This record gives sequence, structure tokens and C-alpha cells, in this order.
Amino acid sequence: MQRFLTWTLETIREDESLMSWMEERRFEWVPLAASALKSIFQGYTTIIVTDKQREWFGKYLTCRLNGFEKNRPFLPLVRYEELLCDIDEANSKGKIDTVEDMLSISYPNGYLFFYIGKSDSPRAKIAKHHEGSFLWILDEQIQNSFYLSSEDDLLDLKLIQLARLFDKSIDALLYSELTMEDLG
Repeated sequence: MQRFLTWTLETIREDESLMSWMEERRFEWVPLAASALKSIFQGYTTIIVTDKQREWFGKYLTCRLNGFEKNRPFLPLVRYEELLCDIDEANSKGKIDTVEDMLSISYPNGYLFFYIGKSDSPRAKIAKHHEGSFLWILDEQIQNSFYLSSEDDLLDLKLIQLARLFDKSIDALLYSELTMEDLG
């Protein structure tokens, strides 16, 4: 994982979007991103979930990671909103279990929840319930998540910068700048 940590620092410093705030946060970021990247490269489908206020970012992230301009293989990404019509209703253990049964059948190679938003959102429950989810949580520091503040005036910019860093990490793995062993 040391090589991924070093690569992340170099990428942050070289990035033109002034991601200096991530230099000190990279120690939190790297293990979480490495785990998500391993799952993606093991063939898991990534299910992007956001709270209502960040639905725009879920769309942005999907397009960012799977645009034709990437000239790379598409990743198996879906937005949670596209899987269920009443997504906010899946907030009890029984309903979450029913959804997870459907997802296990639909994605037999496995799936990863990538959640961005507040921890108390009904949509957060399913992602927090599923082990190994990639969580970007606002306003609450919970274990195995990347903390951001909704009061931060630069929140939207930081989300976009994190998407860029994650996208660059995918490219680095696809084009052999990094290996799976580098992720730890």
C-alpha cells in the first residue's frame, strides 16, 4: 500500500485543481480507495448511492468514470436510483435484506456500494449495512468512511476533486502505473 500512498501524494501535488487539502487527508483516503479499487478490479458492480442533495454528483460520477472520451473499458456502474422506484423506502432491515437478495442475484460476482452524503439519509442505511462499502460521509465521522463537512464552502469542488483522484487511480491500475499488489 506504500506505493499507492506515494502515487497518491505525487498525483495530488501534480494536479492542477489545487488539491493541497488532500495531502494531509491521504492517509484516510488511501486504504478506503484501495479497498474499493480492489473490488472494482475483481469484477464487482459499483452501485452509486447519494443522499437527495447530492444526486447531481451521482450522475456526474457515473459520467466521469464511464464517459466515451475515456478510451478505456467501461466499468460496471449503476446508480441506485435506477434500480428501485421507491429507493427511500428501503430503510428497514427487512427491506434492505430484500434489496440485497435482488442485488446478489443480479450481480453474482459481487457488488460495492459507493455512497456520498449524510449519514442520516434513508439512502445511507443500505450502504452502511453492506460490508465493504466505499463511504464519503458528510457531518459524521464513522469508521471506514471518508469524512467531509456539508458546511464547507468548497464541498462541491472537493467532491469533484475526489472524483478526479479516484478516476486517475482507475487509470493508473488499468495502464499498469500501479498494480493490485500496490494497493496492499
